[in-house]
Amino acid sequence: MLKDHPKGLLAAALSNMGERFGYYIMNAVLVLFLCSKFGIPDEKSALIYSVFYFGIYVLSLVGGIIADRTQNYKGTIQTGLMVMAAGYICLSVPVTATSANQAWLLPFTCLALFLIAFGNGLFKGNLQAMVGQLYDNFEAEAAAKGPEALKAVQGKRDSGFQIFYVFINVGGLIAPFVAPLLRSWWLKSHDFIYNSNLPSLCHQFIDNGGNLPADQMQNLTELASQVTVSGKPVADMAAFCGDYLQIFNEGIHYSFIASVAAMLISLTIFLCTKKGLPEPAKKAAKVVADYTPEEKIAMAKEIKQRMYALFAVLGICIFFWLSFHQNGQSLSLFARDFVNTSKIAPEVWQAVNPFFVIVLTPVIMAIFGALSRKGKEVSTPRKIAIGMGITGVAYLFLLLLSATSGFPSGTDFRALPVAEATAMKAGPWVLILTYFFLTVAELFISPLGLSFVSKVAPKNMQGLCQGLWLGATAIGNLFIFVGPIMYNAWPLWKCWMVFLVICLIAMSVMLGMVKWLEKITKA
Repeated sequence: MLKDHPKGLLAAALSNMGERFGYYIMNAVLVLFLCSKFGIPDEKSALIYSVFYFGIYVLSLVGGIIADRTQNYKGTIQTGLMVMAAGYICLSVPVTATSANQAWLLPFTCLALFLIAFGNGLFKGNLQAMVGQLYDNFEAEAAAKGPEALKAVQGKRDSGFQIFYVFINVGGLIAPFVAPLLRSWWLKSHDFIYNSNLPSLCHQFIDNGGNLPADQMQNLTELASQVTVSGKPVADMAAFCGDYLQIFNEGIHYSFIASVAAMLISLTIFLCTKKGLPEPAKKAAKVVADYTPEEKIAMAKEIKQRMYALFAVLGICIFFWLSFHQNGQSLSLFARDFVNTSKIAPEVWQAVNPFFVIVLTPVIMAIFGALSRKGKEVSTPRKIAIGMGITGVAYLFLLLLSATSGFPSGTDFRALPVAEATAMKAGPWVLILTYFFLTVAELFISPLGLSFVSKVAPKNMQGLCQGLWLGATAIGNLFIFVGPIMYNAWPLWKCWMVFLVICLIAMSVMLGMVKWLEKITKA
């Protein structure tokens, strides 16, 4: 798969793989972790999640600016890995939240999230800019050998970013298993069994001084007897709730130790291989110095057109990420509430997405390669438009499922008696099919969007433009909290319908711009 690609591609991909491991642990557990640790509503947890993910991507713009101005991409990347490690270390400290310490513990947790987001901003976009520069150098070397050699490598950039994306998802495939395994092990060592619905009821019991409505008290009593190894009725419910919450959340805290280890592995790989990676800003500075005034005027016009094209695609991708990153928001809540996850924890289903990325990437690369050899190559802008349509298919499936199953809002569903709610739950195949569609869409948009940015970005603005791509992702992430709000307020089919409409509108707009964008990328 790496044949006929730049040698530095593997080094960059391996450096990114460990960082993605920590990221996907966070993606899998954050919303549910905040709810179980602090007892805050889904909507508040979702808002913190949204701001955190906005920070991850918008700070990539800051990281790109820092690297472009200092012309020190490698130093910026190293610093980012160390700052992320510091954030995960803060999260790994198992302090139990109480009414006495929540005033400082929640802000401390948010500070740890900021460190992770800032470190990611220094790291992510700049490494992607290096990958883009690898292909700039690769194509320049081929051009020096002649037209035939250049033609042989010109189609490699898209597939190169797809390979880079596969390595990202190797870490993502493993990570979602870590938190549930550690948490379940820690619970069992204290004679408890995992249940995703119990922490919320425990917090309500404690916060209300043991006074709960009869239906909620019945649900709590029933679940408490189910999660004790002995199966005996709980004699002291207050003591049980405090113990269960403490042990439940300590297990999640310990999973962040694995994230620290992953950061250190990524840092080690990067330090050992960084000599083989380019510094995009330095190379571009030498070329600019030889331009005549006339050439600079022509370049300014071309740069303006390229930036217009870039911002057009970024606008479309905002709506993709708003829809796709529901995997850590409303789709995680859907897995917790409406899907039978008695044997597999809700967070583990986050592994389905990276699994499909790894399995489907070679298939999609083979299809695109075959079309290219037949002279029917699909342009990057057209692939992005198709990806938006496939995202819509995922939400169309969820809409039809929820409407035919009569699923109420998340709030109404959790208020049902345990037996009635259990009978309504869907099978795990629902999540598998949903993530299949979302993953195919992701492979049409995310790695190819990175490739598109590297094609249209001016040579002296590679880091900045990769940061803009991530900034567009940030804007999409800033609004993903609307998913849980709709999820808890409306019948589920209405929630999924909103995302379906968003995807269809974005696809239509993208298709209307395809010819113009194709012209810009070929210029």
